[in-house]
Amino acid sequence: MQTALVIGGTGPTGPYVVNGLLDRGFRVTILHTGRHETSLIGPEVEHIHSNPFDIERTADDLGDRTFDLAVIMYGRLRDLASLLRGRVNHFVSIGGVGVYQGFANPDELFPVGMPVPLPHRSDLVGNNEFFGKLRRIRETEEVVFSTHPEAIHLRYPQLYGPRQLLPREWPIVRRAIDRRPFLIVPDGGLTVKSQAWVENAAHATLLACDRPEPAVGKIYNVADEQLFSIRQIAEIVANELEHEWEIISLPCGAAPSTRPMLTSWSNSHRILDIGPTIRDLGYSDVVEPGAAWRLATRWLVANPVERGGDVEQRLEDPFEYASEDRQYEIWQRYQEELLTVEWSKQPGYSSAYVGRPTNPADG
Repeated sequence: MQTALVIGGTGPTGPYVVNGLLDRGFRVTILHTGRHETSLIGPEVEHIHSNPFDIERTADDLGDRTFDLAVIMYGRLRDLASLLRGRVNHFVSIGGVGVYQGFANPDELFPVGMPVPLPHRSDLVGNNEFFGKLRRIRETEEVVFSTHPEAIHLRYPQLYGPRQLLPREWPIVRRAIDRRPFLIVPDGGLTVKSQAWVENAAHATLLACDRPEPAVGKIYNVADEQLFSIRQIAEIVANELEHEWEIISLPCGAAPSTRPMLTSWSNSHRILDIGPTIRDLGYSDVVEPGAAWRLATRWLVANPVERGGDVEQRLEDPFEYASEDRQYEIWQRYQEELLTVEWSKQPGYSSAYVGRPTNPADG
């Protein structure tokens, strides 16, 4: 029987990966801190409680054991890659998409914003990157392939779904639970980001574990095939909770309610090219994202974030509805005032206009 070592394995995607390896006939060992034990993993799995960020302790706890497969989902990846050099036949590692140049600062690019979609082989952050963490992500990828030339490395995006430590969709879900009559979104809520439902990300990881020949020694982006804008996610959430609200568009800087979904001060699209992931790994969504967002909503309703607790503090959303109501009043007033501006002829949508409403230029 083949053996697999999963470092991590108890987070949002981990149990799907562990159980998928069991289904493939592996004898699985997971190395983790023990802080997030889960009943989703059966008793046949060996647990090693260690600290994957402490390489000396991890080395002691692993001893001289070898494995057919290692999947590194947690810990200090560059040190773990070096520790397992020559001790595994196949090495699969998880990193992040922040390694792409401009991903953290898209408004500093020219032209402003990330290309859509972001080509798979786009430039990575340089040595002068302002955020040192992003530079270290790139350097870690280099260590992975210097120690395991035939590794497969996956770049995870923001995940959504059960058991997230920081569910960024919670601000939308909570406002729907609270039956807010409106939701303020930045710039129409039209921003689209590559994200992945936890089970879809785990599926991509398992495909990498299968070691398809075209994927050996390469890096792949992970994301749902179908993506939704912030507004569309808000509409799905409200519909799932049988709630209706008015979507209010304000400039990005004045629309605080959904900032955790943007994860930065920029409303730039961040859409990853997953074409090679589909082609080489054979990836396709195992859960359709429209259904996945409904499942994520239901999970948070059943497992709500503590109001005012640590997670809401980390999301940096004060949920100050009185301030939002004041914004709504100002928006209404200026909306009405803007409509009083007179034109000698109303601008239209050009002679090629096709739509249900009347073209203003025909008035």
